[in-house]
Amino acid sequence: MIQEIVKFIVDILKVPAVLVGLIAMIGLLIQRKPFADTIKGTIKTILGFLVLGGGATVLISAITPLGSMFEQAFKLQGIIPNNEAIVSMALEQYGTATALIMAFGMVANIIVARFTRLKFIFLTGHHTFYMACMISIILTVAGFGGWQLVFTGSLVLGLIMAFFPALAQPHMHKITGNSDVAFGHFGTLGYVLAGWIGQAVGKKSRSTEDMNLPKNLSFLRDSSISISLTMMVIYLILAIFAGSSYVEKELSSGENYLVYAIIEAITFAAGVFIILQGVRLILAEIVPAFTGFSEKLVPNAKPALDCPVVFPYAPNAVLVGFLFSFLGGLVGLFFLGQLDFVLILPGVVPHFFCGATAGVFGNAMGGRRGAMLGAFANGLLVTFLPVLLLPVLGSLGFANTTFSDVDFCGIGIILGNMAKWLNKDIIMGIFIAIFALLVTFNYAFKPKKHQREH
Repeated sequence: MIQEIVKFIVDILKVPAVLVGLIAMIGLLIQRKPFADTIKGTIKTILGFLVLGGGATVLISAITPLGSMFEQAFKLQGIIPNNEAIVSMALEQYGTATALIMAFGMVANIIVARFTRLKFIFLTGHHTFYMACMISIILTVAGFGGWQLVFTGSLVLGLIMAFFPALAQPHMHKITGNSDVAFGHFGTLGYVLAGWIGQAVGKKSRSTEDMNLPKNLSFLRDSSISISLTMMVIYLILAIFAGSSYVEKELSSGENYLVYAIIEAITFAAGVFIILQGVRLILAEIVPAFTGFSEKLVPNAKPALDCPVVFPYAPNAVLVGFLFSFLGGLVGLFFLGQLDFVLILPGVVPHFFCGATAGVFGNAMGGRRGAMLGAFANGLLVTFLPVLLLPVLGSLGFANTTFSDVDFCGIGIILGNMAKWLNKDIIMGIFIAIFALLVTFNYAFKPKKHQREH
């Protein structure tokens, strides 16, 4: 019975739209908004997330064939990192632990935000779920079980759900121009690296959004048009290299391979367009609603939202970031081949979402050069880190997929190596000590006035 209740709660929390809708509703109720405003704010927040999710589905449906054409064209076999694939395989063995760690990890996130300086509530439900799954795999392989597994896993999850948004916040302030919204997506190490590279190389580099075009090319200033045309070139080249018979038999159900490539390229741009609309709808509702939630439960907390939240601030950087991250993946693949390591093929979906976000971070800190080099560095990380993660995943390390985003790999490698060298009581003690130090720091050293306002 208790397991069923926990499973039901986790099923609700796994759906980002429902999770964020609930948060918005609680916030509006706490602010004692009129019934009509509460209903409107809640439904609009859920609607925004569904629009965002719908855009992501459209985009993934268009981008998946690109990966297939790439593999066919260049006859490559290897591991394609994919969070959804590895989690679905792991849930048979680690499902109960994942559900409990996710549910209690979200409680731990609120406790960490309440009693430390890390005032961020992580609202990207599916990433919370994937991270809970990875933590449960590594801790179980390390010998954790029972209450120790759930307690340690939840505390680790709660800490990193507050830590990564705090790490990204200075960059978010630069991207958005304010501190109303935080960033909640487990590729943060790659995005922050892109921002740092942008700072280092981007002096006097113009923004990706400042395109100086001749009048007869001014239509390219519309990001939907520039994305459509760029992707059309890429799809057509890969369709030609993959061959008409492969595309028409395996992908297009008989439709002419060049026509199919053009339609998929424009569908890709349509997915990006839908995502941008969804983000705008969410931001209009969640920020005011979250104010009430945070004032009562966690003073000064900020909602940490999924990576597309930054896309509207630099749509051209989204495309530049994807292309250069993918290029980084190809360069990384070449080096893995030379070093005789397992081949990590560039998964188009992680390179789009993580590369695009790295492009926005790099552009905010260092213009076009920052967007290009920052996203390229992210592409290298997304290629090399999964190789280092494979050994710590136990029997799942032999599967033909693994976690893709940088934070999963980073946390997995750290936890896995702790498990290798330390016993479980010491590991648990370390994370309790980290939480205790954060609480002590918060209460012993009060922030200065200007820091508090920031």
